[in-house]
Amino acid sequence: MKKTFLFLLFSLINYIYVNAQIFSSKTGIVSFYSATPIEDIKAKSKNVVVAINIQNKQVVFIIYNTAFEFENKMMQEHFNEKYMESEKFPRSTFNGKINDELDLSKNGTYTISVNGKLTIHGVEKERNIAGTIDVKDGKLQISSALKIKIADHNISIPSLVKSNISEFIDVKIDATLLPKN
Repeated sequence: MKKTFLFLLFSLINYIYVNAQIFSSKTGIVSFYSATPIEDIKAKSKNVVVAINIQNKQVVFIIYNTAFEFENKMMQEHFNEKYMESEKFPRSTFNGKINDELDLSKNGTYTISVNGKLTIHGVEKERNIAGTIDVKDGKLQISSALKIKIADHNISIPSLVKSNISEFIDVKIDATLLPKN
């Protein structure tokens, strides 16, 4: 009886998994930029996990804060220790749902909007994020650009440098997703 139950459970999980139409990537790119009077702040991470379930339109991003690379290593250290507190908040995430009807079985470019929860520095905010999905030969190329207000996520900026740092950060997201086998 136990073997039959386990077999049925495994079969059900396998059926859901195979029929879920999941596309994913572990090598997405997120970059951010902020112009400042003293020195521009920019960084990039090539270690971003992205998954889209086409059937239920669910979208998930996981960004490891310590994976951001800066040209200036001191900026990277300050980013992780003072601003993002990466030991305490190691990941930033987005979990949302695509609002639009899509037929991703056909090659083409689709403009989308995604409603969901963006969590940065332990603070969750509802966001509507616009982007595009380019479908070509069974691959999904996704891209988006958004502005994030630092204060919305309780990121403290020391008063000594507060006037030199923009209150908004420009973020770009790019990833190529493949069907998950």
